[in-house]
Amino acid sequence: MNKRIKAISLSCMGLMLSGTVLAASLPRGLPEAASATTVMPSQKRPVLTKDSIDFGAYDPHGDFGEPLQSKIEHLFLPWEDVELSTLALADDYAYARGRTLMITVEPWSWSPEWRVTERELLRSILNGERDAYMAAVCSTVAGLKSPIIIRWGQEMDETDNQFSWSHWSGEEFKAAYRRMVTVCRAHVKDARFMWSPKGNPGLEVFYPGDDVVDLIGLSVFGYQQYDRGTTGRDQTFPERLAPGYERVKGYGKPIMVAELGYEGDAAYVADWATSVAARHAEFPELTAVVYFNDREVYPWPDGYGRPDWRVVREAGN
Repeated sequence: MNKRIKAISLSCMGLMLSGTVLAASLPRGLPEAASATTVMPSQKRPVLTKDSIDFGAYDPHGDFGEPLQSKIEHLFLPWEDVELSTLALADDYAYARGRTLMITVEPWSWSPEWRVTERELLRSILNGERDAYMAAVCSTVAGLKSPIIIRWGQEMDETDNQFSWSHWSGEEFKAAYRRMVTVCRAHVKDARFMWSPKGNPGLEVFYPGDDVVDLIGLSVFGYQQYDRGTTGRDQTFPERLAPGYERVKGYGKPIMVAELGYEGDAAYVADWATSVAARHAEFPELTAVVYFNDREVYPWPDGYGRPDWRVVREAGN
């Protein structure tokens, strides 16, 4: 459910360090550097073993602050009206823990007043008017120390969401994605690029080509109330992953779950927690899962409320 990305980080490390209120948006996911919840017990944390695939997190609360708790630090940012200098804070945090920095770049402003129509956005991308936005992001990224994954224009196959780019045709999205990768590569030479559909039927029309895709990302969320209401029973992580995985495995690229969450009763959570980072024979190309460690801002449709994916329950949550 893509509206989770609208969640405002409870911690804006750049603001705390500077004491200044910035007019531009801050990347979301800047973690609390000294979070008290890092070592807080939780039955909801994914179970990691020496045989696990790589695990990462979007973690604004700093619940995965210990170095061995995560290998990938995930941020979200718009490409305009954004304070890019704060990426250095996230880079320092990730680098000190030996982590890759995964940056989801959303090609719009987070301020609705600044947005243009989906057609105008597409036109201005394809004619080069927006090149400077991607160039600014990527030239900033070029100065960072951590390994970088850039995820641009996620969940383009989810046509009922709020993303402007999810209403383009396959050919339109592919042209925009390819242009942005080309612009970015002129500034940063060693970033990897992720094409990240949600996993829906028909996603293949949006695949932009092997030469501009290094990794494939999917979105997988398990919400027990939703499972029971829509299928009549609980669903497992492999069940939820399988349809999207089958649709993208033929591209021959490493596959990640770029956004992951689960919520339900103790048995449901335990099943997902032990499964998400395990190696599954049916998913040989699955290399990593990245947890979305925050709560939905907007309710799921049909009265399912706001699932809280966060692994730690603090007093008052």
